[in-house]
Amino acid sequence: MSNRLFQGVVHQMWEAAGRNIGVIDETMTVIACSDLARVGEAVTAISAEAFTSPEAFAVEGRTYKAFGSRPHCEYVLFVEGDDDEAARYAALLAVSLQNIKQYYDEKYDRSNFVKNVILDNILPGDIYLKARELRFNNDVSRAVLLIRITNTTDISAFDVIQNLFPDKTKDFVVNINETDIALVKEIRSGIDSRDLEKLARSIVDTLSSEFYTHSYIGIGTVVEGIKDLAHSFKEAQVALEVGKVFDTEKTIVSYDNLGIARLIYQLPTTLCEMFMREVFKRGSVASLDQETLFTIQRFFENNLNVSETSRKLFVHRNTLVYRLEKIKRLTGLDLREFDDAIVFKVALMVKKYLTANPVKY
Repeated sequence: MSNRLFQGVVHQMWEAAGRNIGVIDETMTVIACSDLARVGEAVTAISAEAFTSPEAFAVEGRTYKAFGSRPHCEYVLFVEGDDDEAARYAALLAVSLQNIKQYYDEKYDRSNFVKNVILDNILPGDIYLKARELRFNNDVSRAVLLIRITNTTDISAFDVIQNLFPDKTKDFVVNINETDIALVKEIRSGIDSRDLEKLARSIVDTLSSEFYTHSYIGIGTVVEGIKDLAHSFKEAQVALEVGKVFDTEKTIVSYDNLGIARLIYQLPTTLCEMFMREVFKRGSVASLDQETLFTIQRFFENNLNVSETSRKLFVHRNTLVYRLEKIKRLTGLDLREFDDAIVFKVALMVKKYLTANPVKY
């Protein structure tokens, strides 16, 4: 919020009211005052609780009234005097300054600017002009984390995440819709994708354990400069959608770790259906029962190691070999052969993709 804007309004109010008027910020400093000599003065007469008080109150010959975004307002207005007229002035002036602040925030607020950037609602040529106008730091690395809330509670997830990242000059929390919240996080040098996943894990755990709110998080890649934030946001969206198809058990999905799933997600369904017909010429994958599919999954998880897989499944090695031979007879693919195993693994992922029919961005 511009202190100069407050100063201009306060000066005009002083001419109309004939009383000394000022505005205090959260650092307990006078940032605007009709008596210019008091600008920058530290205020000790009131405490931080003044910013949460809904009513006007008088202390040491001044009447104070908080205004800003409830429940914790950012500013306190004061009017010289502790009489009823001073209280009326304070109430009226607080409403006026609040409206001015709201108009200014809608027009110039950085979070609103960031939201327009990640949603591609601002022309590329205007991005840097607006960034300079808002003194937005363009020379840092940032990544977008897209948080999707899957259940409704009385707690506002947006407020919780804002409280987790209170530095509004570096990190920006943006409401996308009723379920999605974007966190644009400034990234220091030396931070990698694993650190971002740890951060995402702490958000998921906080929402779940303290507020009983279930969530998923997609993580976009780290980008340099503000113009590429839209790419990171789209990557976070893709990570959520791809994760919903291929990694249903994961609550955190990073775009960097999508691997072949990202490639399959981008293929047209007609091409995928053609691939499935070519792979399973002898018999459909649907002919495999759940026990067989579970065996295949464990076989892949143990890097095609027959002995290790049989141990993990608590079956005899020959039993596992028999199951693998059965799969070979049904599909024509020997999963003990690396090339056949790759084809089968991709085919299972393509089947998941065709079944899920995900939303593409």
